[in-house]
Amino acid sequence: MNITTHILDTGRGKPAFGVPVRLLAQTADGWVVLGEGHTDGDGRVANLLPPSAPRAKVYRLFFDLSEYKGFYPYVEVTFAPQDERHHHVPLLLSPYGYSTYRGS
Repeated sequence: MNITTHILDTGRGKPAFGVPVRLLAQTADGWVVLGEGHTDGDGRVANLLPPSAPRAKVYRLFFDLSEYKGFYPYVEVTFAPQDERHHHVPLLLSPYGYSTYRGS
């Protein structure tokens, strides 16, 4: 399974570059970091789930927006994959709002 993301800054009309993103998995003992990266020039982060990582029922993407100079210092998106397909979870960011969806 692959887990990827990207951030589109709809207020600026361009991808968000250089944003730290972490992928966490829910375990019986709490949340564990599985992978991390920074958005590239297209606002994307390639596969955050290492092949050796254990599979979880629930994952969380943590977008650290503290250096991005916006209203939200961070955004957390929690999701539960229903299968082993590629999961692309984008973040659409605006000055005072955000949304996300299950991409392809």
